[in-house]
Amino acid sequence: MTAPVVIPPSPLGNRALYLRLLGYVRPYRRAFGLALLGMALTALTEPLFPALMKPLLDKGFMPDAKSDLYLIPLALIGIFIVRGILTYSSSYAMAWVTNRLIMDLRRQMFARLLSLPTRYYDDQSSGVLISRVTYGVTDFTSAATTVLTSMVRDTLTVAGLLGYMLYYNWQLTLIALSVGPLIVAVVRRFGKRLRKATRRGYNAMAQISHILEETLGAHKVVKVFGGQRYEAARFEEVSNEFRVAAMREAMAASATSPLTQVASATALAVIIYVALLHSMENNITVGGFVAFMTAMLMLLAPVKRLTEMNAPLQRGLTSAENVFALLDQLPEADEGPRQLPAGRSHALRFERVGFSYEGAPRAALQDIDLDIPAGQTVALVGPSGSGKTTLAALLPRFYNVTDGRILIDGLDVQEMTLTSLRAAISLVSQEVVLFNDTVAANIAYGDAATASEEEIIAAARAANAWEFISQMPQGLQTIVGENGVKLSGGQRQRIAIARAFLKNAPILILDEATSALDSESERQIQAALENLIQGRTTLVIAHRLSTIEHADRIVVMDRGRIVEQGRHGELLARGGLYSHLHSLQFERAAEGGDCVEG
Repeated sequence: MTAPVVIPPSPLGNRALYLRLLGYVRPYRRAFGLALLGMALTALTEPLFPALMKPLLDKGFMPDAKSDLYLIPLALIGIFIVRGILTYSSSYAMAWVTNRLIMDLRRQMFARLLSLPTRYYDDQSSGVLISRVTYGVTDFTSAATTVLTSMVRDTLTVAGLLGYMLYYNWQLTLIALSVGPLIVAVVRRFGKRLRKATRRGYNAMAQISHILEETLGAHKVVKVFGGQRYEAARFEEVSNEFRVAAMREAMAASATSPLTQVASATALAVIIYVALLHSMENNITVGGFVAFMTAMLMLLAPVKRLTEMNAPLQRGLTSAENVFALLDQLPEADEGPRQLPAGRSHALRFERVGFSYEGAPRAALQDIDLDIPAGQTVALVGPSGSGKTTLAALLPRFYNVTDGRILIDGLDVQEMTLTSLRAAISLVSQEVVLFNDTVAANIAYGDAATASEEEIIAAARAANAWEFISQMPQGLQTIVGENGVKLSGGQRQRIAIARAFLKNAPILILDEATSALDSESERQIQAALENLIQGRTTLVIAHRLSTIEHADRIVVMDRGRIVEQGRHGELLARGGLYSHLHSLQFERAAEGGDCVEG
């Protein structure tokens, strides 16, 4: 079972959390203020309707009614026309602010995701991160805008109606206000339960997103190995967890409304009884009683909405915790003031480099001392888990060394800006990454996006990819599908190699760049790579030893240490680990099996 994804409680209190949340509204304070003003004016028109009831009933139906009473229905129409204009204007302004907030937050979250260190992605599920950026922002902005404006509008409505009621009959109004403390107690009581249930629901939804992303991405493995029942049970478990959390949230939210309504109805019953006593003493007219009752009945709706705001408010605050947890992550350290000179080959040096993954039982790399002169090709070989890929990942600072240092032309990589460092490095990984875009966009990616079509074609030719690209229906403009699903493994690999050709960086990292090719394509690509590495400093992670026999130096690693160095013939003559790996692969090849990792 996948480890649960837990959203921790925020170290900030509700007030501080909400104030921080409202800070995102500040750039749009004018539109937000206009929306609030429109809602405030709408709320202030509420007492006008019950105020019209008294003269209408007390004078409009009397035999001596005045002829100007037609003004009352006209005033009623005018009130609702004004309310309609104000409601439309405020709703439009609030929708504009809300959608701007959603866009801004998603842009900030995506920008933060792009700047986070590789360690963060090692510890997170992509499904959870997607859930935060997509679903989390909606509830976040709801709490910042919709909930706040509803509270402002309904609070002002309540204040206006209570003001009218106090003006007309303060004794009856005090009876109505007697339920206030009870309503506040109910809201506070169930607010904590709502927050806890909402946080549990978000954790469950994050798990649902994680399992969906994981299962859909591995659907072929699921089918071949018969994992449908296991995945269905896993999904059912987290779905039930979300259902339980949703029901607890619904229970707390649903209990608030009827309790407040019962309290309000009790106060209403007492008010009716007292009003009837007053009418017997001629202290209140029919019109006055109807006006007061109309104001009180109109009061129930905003009070009900205010009590129901607790649920979306708690959802918004929980979502805010979730969003801030991502935005507060520290980006990659990029404090180096030095620029790595571009356009030339560089010498590399690893000085007593050590590295450990967080929580790992042993160090991934220990005491790595390695000199690579400018323009040389050095191959890293060794058994699986020996640290080859980790060592290569330290060069572009995907991870930072825990011991020692890495130098380029005598300059510590920690003192370089990440932009200049990574601009000097091209990477072709064994895990080919293509985007759901055109072939041209995948080759001319990132900083190379301005490359001409001629340059893209030249890179494709150099990578032995132009032949199959030119035969595609739209050529360079053909969409390759998600991660190149419409291409064969060899075609995906060659497009990735063409991307490295086009970047033309002085430092190359080749993580078994020919691993997905057939024998004929491998020979052609190998020849192209040999041309590419001329005059460039190249680090080759080799699993198939036949591809690195002509490297300037072969570095053999085992258990995070360098155990042998030398050229191909020298290492074979020593009869050490390299000779053993070479013999093992030769035997497998002779038996017709696939080459094992070296």
